[in-house]
Amino acid sequence: MAELKTKATEVSVADFVAAVPDEARRADAEAVCAMMARLTGEPPKMWGPSIIGFGSYRYTYDSGRTGEMCRIGFSPRKAELVLYLLDGNADQSEVLSRLGRHRTGKGCLYVKRLADVDADVLEEIVRAKIARMDAAYPA
Repeated sequence: MAELKTKATEVSVADFVAAVPDEARRADAEAVCAMMARLTGEPPKMWGPSIIGFGSYRYTYDSGRTGEMCRIGFSPRKAELVLYLLDGNADQSEVLSRLGRHRTGKGCLYVKRLADVDADVLEEIVRAKIARMDAAYPA
């Protein structure tokens, strides 16, 4: 079985964020990091080379394969912020319709700039993801 690439590391989150080349993306990353830390009560930790995560949970697939991942997280990528907050099987269309300019993937929310979205709605999405993780994977 292949080793998981995305696992907790000892890389400094502060150093990683400070190295984000685009000043606006770096400021957005600092803001998202502070919000997620406040809402989770968890310190940020690097997961793999580019994901900033908060908390962790263990999962087991039907195949028996197990792993560990952050409960919520994000990555300040070159083109946009990638927030790992969505559930591919949950209907989140109503809240996303109120968010502002964004795009989605199966489990990801993509935002070019925080200024493009409603901060209160983004916080609502983060809180909902935390609640779903708490229900599915109690600490």
